[in-house]
Amino acid sequence: MASSPSSMCASYSSVISRPFYNSQPQFAFFRTGKLGSVPDSGGRFRCMAGQTGFFTKLGRLIKEKAKSDVEKIFSGGFTKTRKNLVVIDELLLYWNLSDTDRVLDELEEALLVSDFGPKITIKIVEILREDILSGKLKSGTEIKEALKQNVLDLLTTKGSKTELQLGFRKPAVIMIVGVNGGGKTTSLGKLAYRLKKEGAKILMAAGDTFRAAASDQLEIWAERTDCEIVRAESEKAKASSVLTQAVKKGKELGFDIVLCDTSGRLHTNYSLMEELISCKKAVSKVVAGAPNEILLVLDGTTGLNMLPQAREFNEVVGVTGLILTKLDGSARGGCVVSVVDELGIPVKFVGVGERVEDLQPFDAEAFVNAIFS
Repeated sequence: MASSPSSMCASYSSVISRPFYNSQPQFAFFRTGKLGSVPDSGGRFRCMAGQTGFFTKLGRLIKEKAKSDVEKIFSGGFTKTRKNLVVIDELLLYWNLSDTDRVLDELEEALLVSDFGPKITIKIVEILREDILSGKLKSGTEIKEALKQNVLDLLTTKGSKTELQLGFRKPAVIMIVGVNGGGKTTSLGKLAYRLKKEGAKILMAAGDTFRAAASDQLEIWAERTDCEIVRAESEKAKASSVLTQAVKKGKELGFDIVLCDTSGRLHTNYSLMEELISCKKAVSKVVAGAPNEILLVLDGTTGLNMLPQAREFNEVVGVTGLILTKLDGSARGGCVVSVVDELGIPVKFVGVGERVEDLQPFDAEAFVNAIFS
């Protein structure tokens, strides 16, 4: 069973003063809880070395458990976007065929304001226009349902693999990348919480060697989630070296998943983007096929401005999934659809609040229902 918050702090503090140094003294391995302990996952399964299909079960279980309350959380997390789109209900309430052009023009404007983007918006509106004029859609209710279905189809056609793809070797390695201030370290901490809760044995790697406070921030998350962490003791340590040592430690000590933090960087900074390539190559030398996931964290408040970032990161390291943060404070929820359609990269998690449990597995149907409710 996981330790209580008070016992976690006590355990963390007592060990912090006695770090476990590995063979290279510039790195320290901190234990924040009892090494090898496995939290109870409600009897559904336990995390055990060599367990057949563990990672497949893990990805599925995370989504199943979240499904029970995801609609409630999503509906609370997209309030501002929903306010922008509520005008659609008003437009369609008294819709008639002769008013089609005006209604569709205003619907188009509502979608653009919510950052669906011109390409997606025009595509959706033209499909609706064609179906209305052909007689397939005969009422405002039918138009609303067709609108929702079109958005859902866009999300599920190009972004269908929303579950974590962690392969079959342990440890699975997840790299978290993104620009400064997008919420990388916080997202990593919340992801660790969710994975640990389902029985996975997690090791964090403090690969953000550029920002002085980053390792300290990740240590706080390690304490909070009762996870172990590897960090650099030397200011001159390279990020790739930290991640290499962490994955080696994960392999030696039987961890299930190594979560790798990286330095925030502008997508236009060539040298820092090159460092990500080095990090990716470094972990692949320790575990074949690693990293299993490269998750790009994008700030939802930037709306469509996130697209250039996503394109560049994808071109450099091959992004496998997206984490969209701060969507609870954004009126630009439509950007989710644009990013998936433009890049064909699935959204795996969305941040819809400040609480540790508010990083939610992305559910396309729940998302569509939330923004158009």
